[in-house]
Amino acid sequence: MNKLAEKVQQALVVAIDNDDLVLPTLPEVALNIRQAAEDPEISISHLSKVIGRDTALSARLIKVVNSPLLRATQEVTDLHTAITRLGTNYSSNLAIGLVMEQIFHARSDVIEQKMRDVWRRSLEVAGVSYALCRKHSQLQPDQAALGGLVHQIGVLPILTYAEDHYELLSDPVSLNHVIESIHPQLGDKLLRVWDFPQMLVDVPGYYLDLGRDSDKLDYIDLVQVAVLYCHKGTDHPLATVPLSTLPAFKKLRINPENRTLNAEMDEARSMFY
Repeated sequence: MNKLAEKVQQALVVAIDNDDLVLPTLPEVALNIRQAAEDPEISISHLSKVIGRDTALSARLIKVVNSPLLRATQEVTDLHTAITRLGTNYSSNLAIGLVMEQIFHARSDVIEQKMRDVWRRSLEVAGVSYALCRKHSQLQPDQAALGGLVHQIGVLPILTYAEDHYELLSDPVSLNHVIESIHPQLGDKLLRVWDFPQMLVDVPGYYLDLGRDSDKLDYIDLVQVAVLYCHKGTDHPLATVPLSTLPAFKKLRINPENRTLNAEMDEARSMFY
């Protein structure tokens, strides 16, 4: 690692340990949805009202319900029907994940572009995690999607920090070094602050541990396989990792050469756009 990356990394680690780093807060609409969803008696109408305050979010949920993976015979055109189709729990988790796009905004063009890239990749990983979970596990697809949406959330505070430190902003190699080395640690911290369940708090810190072998399939496994799947055919180092050697992949018991499966995964990548 070069000198600048090392210096910045040390400064950030100290800031994390001392709670001096300004962490992004969950958008207000996400907090409102979470609060509403905590009521076990919540009605679909009430949740529709809460989610419906954000028109872009409502449109996204309706689009998800109409995606090839979930499409029914009749197209869904309103939020109430979409939530009825998905269920309140499911809808609220997906909505909380999708509304996070609101915090991926920056002042500088360079950082804005990086944030767009991170969010786009997160959407793709979320779609593949969702599809893998739904077809090949007993876990909850909405939680798998949420895991995909937050797996790189720790990149956000680093990019925000870079905006205020020109020497880092003007040195993309150092910036990438810092992102790669500490985004998992920051992601863990951020999800704790946001009160996410432990099974998702663990995703940023472990999804890159390719030798990790848990007793049974979990959300980290699903996100890990989805990340590798989404890097296929790129020049990223993860593109060269053979899927079939992964403990996570073996637990899914799927054939990486299966054309139908690969077609489904390709379709799933755009599910949350």
